[in-house]
Amino acid sequence: MVKCFVGCSVILLVLLATASLADETVESKAPGAEKKIVCYVGTWAVYRPGRGRFDIEHIDPTLCTHLMYGFFGINENATVRVIDPYLDLEENWGRGHIKRFVALKNGHPGLKTMAAVGGWNEGSRKFSKMAASAELRKRFIYDSVAFCQRHGFDGIDLDWEYPAQRDGDPTIDRENHAVLVEEMRAVFDQHGLLMSAAVASVEFSAGLSYDIARVSKSFHFLNVMVYDMHGAWDDYCGINAPLYRGSADTTDVQLQLNVNASVHYWLAQGAPAEKLVLGIPLYGRSFTLANAANSQIGAATIGGGTAGPYTQQAGVLGYNEFCEKLQTEAWDLRWSDEQQVPYAVRNNQWLGYDDLRSIQLKVKYLLDLGLGGAMVWSLETDDFLGFCNGVQYPLMKEIRQLLNGGTPSPTTTPVPTSPPTSAGPGVSQTGGPTVGPSTSPSTTDEPCVGAPVGFVPHPRDCSRYFICLGNDTGIEFTCPAGTLFDPTLNVCNWADNVNCESV
Repeated sequence: MVKCFVGCSVILLVLLATASLADETVESKAPGAEKKIVCYVGTWAVYRPGRGRFDIEHIDPTLCTHLMYGFFGINENATVRVIDPYLDLEENWGRGHIKRFVALKNGHPGLKTMAAVGGWNEGSRKFSKMAASAELRKRFIYDSVAFCQRHGFDGIDLDWEYPAQRDGDPTIDRENHAVLVEEMRAVFDQHGLLMSAAVASVEFSAGLSYDIARVSKSFHFLNVMVYDMHGAWDDYCGINAPLYRGSADTTDVQLQLNVNASVHYWLAQGAPAEKLVLGIPLYGRSFTLANAANSQIGAATIGGGTAGPYTQQAGVLGYNEFCEKLQTEAWDLRWSDEQQVPYAVRNNQWLGYDDLRSIQLKVKYLLDLGLGGAMVWSLETDDFLGFCNGVQYPLMKEIRQLLNGGTPSPTTTPVPTSPPTSAGPGVSQTGGPTVGPSTSPSTTDEPCVGAPVGFVPHPRDCSRYFICLGNDTGIEFTCPAGTLFDPTLNVCNWADNVNCESV
């Protein structure tokens, strides 16, 4: 595994010993904001139609302490990549989004703007390659500094999704990620730049990717993505971001798929509470029910729900899309007392989402635990125009109000519902794609006995694979219909792209 030279290690120890002082120096807070409010912006939303179109000028800079520009990529040579030059830059008659984004700091002292590098679509391979080489790590770190200085960003949000997973290297990424962020923090402190990360939340994913106690020392804060717990990759309906487990959650993996379990895992692994920023989704995950008469949590599904007019993605509805639907469509609004979140049903359409009430409970939860604040994905799916109820950014304003000591807004309480009598047949990966594998504990074939931590193909079924966790244990995954496990990339790939005989 790649390790720092002795001299570098000594320097790192000295710098890390003064990290708390550097945190205070770099992390000046906005007036009245003791907790962070980290707001991601999916800049591609400017291309959405109608009321879904979201431009820089739609951002209310008073709502957030940190604005994250999503996303930039990474080149093969480990430099930062501008993904959409026409949108991001001014050159060649471009739209100049970066300049306009950074300019939001004008007149708003304490507001930080950061460049989010990575994201789901960027994958893991190039990050893995970069982190494995001392030369490429150095190039990435110093190019990141230059990128921030050139454009006026206050730091980098490292969105490597995810070390040791997808098309990364499960044998070395976890260690290399830790080395990278330690070296990165040492250089960033010299330039007064912030470092944060968007991280997988659930134990079976985060445990593969991060040496949590170690990397927590290097990041100024960690944005924990406690959402995408369930989605169209499942064959049963579940809540996107449940605060607590439900009675239908019975397996070891299912018990991990909630906010409370994820946060306590990170805390137990040594992450300081004040560095954990709780992710809150401003969107829901939707399903098409197999039988409209069976609509409880855990009911069978046949795929994602109907795409919304703005996000245009089956299985996803922005809060702005759903609240517009409520203007013209009759939905059965329900509340899960067990999981402390709402869900909604209309005919064969099923949606698990967050509303004012569930957000109030999540903010109270993070305050009770002394967490560092709240993060949202993402601004452009709140009702930013105020179309539904005449209030722009109703969810964001509730978060800001509560984190600044305000009282909860009145809410309409849906009728509580009884839990399902049995668990759904599968559970999802978290933080993943719009289509992902279902999982179950590994109890047959014993493919993980004696195997190292990482991916192992199923010996007889190309649509299945295992993630071995060490100690002869593992989790079995089943790829979605139409896909097979690709051992060359360690992902579920289209069947035509996989040579099943070689698996």
